[in-house]
Amino acid sequence: MPHSNMLDPARTTLVITDMQDAFRSHISDFTETAARIALMAHAAQLLGMPIIVTEQYPKGLGHTADEIRAVLPSSLEAIEKMSFSSCGAPQFIKQLEDTGATQVLLCGIEAHICVNQTAHDLLARQFQVHLLTDCITARDDENKALALAKLRHSGALPSTIEMALFEFMRDAHHKHFKTIQKLIK
Repeated sequence: MPHSNMLDPARTTLVITDMQDAFRSHISDFTETAARIALMAHAAQLLGMPIIVTEQYPKGLGHTADEIRAVLPSSLEAIEKMSFSSCGAPQFIKQLEDTGATQVLLCGIEAHICVNQTAHDLLARQFQVHLLTDCITARDDENKALALAKLRHSGALPSTIEMALFEFMRDAHHKHFKTIQKLIK
């Protein structure tokens, strides 16, 4: 029996928070982070995991980065929000509850604002939050570091793409092992 802190694709939803193009010129590693999130979104679909995407005030900040949207199912609609926490959008809570997930694999921007508040609200709702630390960023490295430290102190679990994917697959006999291995190499 795996430890309760191990990710399980049957219990997990990937949440992509506010990776909108308007931030690209303000966040130095935006393009790299978007590429990593696209990889994770692609792998999540292979593993049959639900994906939820949020967009902060899309009328002013635009939509999710093209490299991420390119790998998402065409039927997936981003949830528009004005609150910094995704949990402030009733549609987000409904979609998340509809998945039946107890674990949330969280990524996006900005670490110290929307990711921070979303993660804390999810923890308060008794979700186990796993932070994809290589898929979370901010305009300022200090804000990112402080946000991740605060979230770990609050009970969120740090992870990375490779850590998460290998926890999901559990062994090299997994039917998507070779495909996912090619994605991450």
